[in-house]
Amino acid sequence: MQEWNTKRKTMRHYDQLAPVYDSQYAEEQNAKIEAALNNTKPGENELILDLGCGTGLLFEKVAKTRLLVGIDISPKILQEAKKRAKRLPNITLLRADADYPPFQNKTFNHVFAVTLLQNMPNPLKTLQEIRRIGTPQSTIIITGLKKKFTQERFMNLLKKSGLNVFILKTNPQLKGHIAICQNSE
Repeated sequence: MQEWNTKRKTMRHYDQLAPVYDSQYAEEQNAKIEAALNNTKPGENELILDLGCGTGLLFEKVAKTRLLVGIDISPKILQEAKKRAKRLPNITLLRADADYPPFQNKTFNHVFAVTLLQNMPNPLKTLQEIRRIGTPQSTIIITGLKKKFTQERFMNLLKKSGLNVFILKTNPQLKGHIAICQNSE
């Protein structure tokens, strides 16, 4: 029950924030996305998941792919993402819980979880689900808010989940750590 109470609180927070989210956070979010994309480029024939997609700031940056699926638990933030997705025919949006994504095992070539983990009651569970739905050798981009995760704690969490971290960026100008990982079997 505590898990759902935490998620409901997060959902309500983002529902209230939805109309002004981009004006408050787009600069920081775009910087994280750009930093990650400097080290990984999804291909045109790949399946991408944006887990906790928010308003869809990632969409245009990786739109040249076969399919991009964005999921979020907040219905109002998804309304904002839908506005962005209208211009891009290969994007599908779903309202879902990141801990229970409605996908088969080994589906996505790339999984982005930007500004998600700090909102999850059990980040290890979330990372295990990310691994489950990522293909073997998939690229997984995860950020962790520095206020919530020290660099050491963030790395330990990623390793405990079974992800292979091959790049960790801790740019002092950003509020979060950025990890580019590879799924391992």
